[in-house]
Amino acid sequence: MKVLILEDEVSLREILKIVLEEFGYQVEEAGTLSEAVKKVEESYFDLILVDLRLPDGSGMELVRRVKGETPDTEVIIITAFASTQTVKEAFELGVYDYVEKPFQIDELRILIRNVTDKIKLKKNKEEVPGLLGRSAAVERLKETIKKIAPYDVNVLILGESGTGKEVVARAIHQLSPRKDKPFVAINCAALPPELLESELFGYKKGAFTGATSDKKGLIEKADGGTLFLDEIGDMPLPLQAKLLRFLETKKFIPLGSTEEKSVDVRIVSATNKDLKEEIKRGNFREDLYYRLATIVVELPPLRERREDIPILVEHFAREFASKYGKQVKRISSSFIEYLMSLPLEGNVRELRNIVEREVILMDGGVLGAGHSSGSLGSVASVKIPDEGVDLKKLLQEIERSYLLAALEKAGGKKKKAAELLGLTFREFRYRFGKLVDREGEE
Repeated sequence: MKVLILEDEVSLREILKIVLEEFGYQVEEAGTLSEAVKKVEESYFDLILVDLRLPDGSGMELVRRVKGETPDTEVIIITAFASTQTVKEAFELGVYDYVEKPFQIDELRILIRNVTDKIKLKKNKEEVPGLLGRSAAVERLKETIKKIAPYDVNVLILGESGTGKEVVARAIHQLSPRKDKPFVAINCAALPPELLESELFGYKKGAFTGATSDKKGLIEKADGGTLFLDEIGDMPLPLQAKLLRFLETKKFIPLGSTEEKSVDVRIVSATNKDLKEEIKRGNFREDLYYRLATIVVELPPLRERREDIPILVEHFAREFASKYGKQVKRISSSFIEYLMSLPLEGNVRELRNIVEREVILMDGGVLGAGHSSGSLGSVASVKIPDEGVDLKKLLQEIERSYLLAALEKAGGKKKKAAELLGLTFREFRYRFGKLVDREGEE
């Protein structure tokens, strides 16, 4: 969960940050209205704490904007200066609560606990199951899924490897009238052609060597439900013809049989290939493409929705903490920044693997405090793959990790961070600007 503190008093911001981190929030801070406006333009926040009297305007300007654009964001006003009219307007806009300064820390903790419970409850009632994120790209995807799921049409999902194509396929099934029937998935690239055909259509005893009994195919197992054909672009041409006939007639003949069977199945397929290009190359049937692609859904790569990374990290952290019996008290802000800087060409799958590794290696309940991607091993532990490594890139990633970790340990004070790393302040500023600040601008 992500929170923004808009407060011009530095000491109060520090107190609020400590309390919010106790509840597992990823905290961002702003000391001016303009700085806060910029942050809400760049990211979605689950919660915002707003001071009303600021050096460059009123915090109510931010409240109006946030409640107008992202009404699900919870807002708490903390101020010593508020008229009755202002408080009335705030509650009419949907502000969660209003706290007067000075306040008791214990009372604030109770308030934060209550609003956190509300936020978590909303998250648990997510309208599109399994699809995490608050970015504009993900919100558009959710709306598309909700629109197409009820209609019994075939869907083709396009996206890079690791973007969550099966997650979307399952969401379509769960939101469809077929949700109480089977969801059956097969990876068309994972099996040789002859085995893929028998898995899909089934076979009769004696159809081939080793067929010692009848076997029901996945198409038949999915009767009444949804069949998900992952990596459809890798299906062999001869099998494409047989699949096309099934899509046209809803009938098929198992291998070794003469009996035609009828089933009622919705087909959702997916690929990371450009099928139109594959058609030009003669690798994919054009008539099959148009049968599969009644509706086409394109998934955004993670690099186009980086603001969702903190949400995904929090979800995966909970998942793996439960799996491995660990307790994640909070997630290091430098770890999030490090992840945000990575190319993540493997998309959500790569991010999930990184978080799993960090949970396993975590000490002290702080996820990513000394993340392993930036740690140095002994010579004996170093393994160089046959294709070699990009040493310059690897060393830059390690240096970036230590810079961010030192800055976090130093409470954001660059001079102290420089001392922790044995650098002069000028050296630290130069390296930080080269490896961190500049990347953040790109």
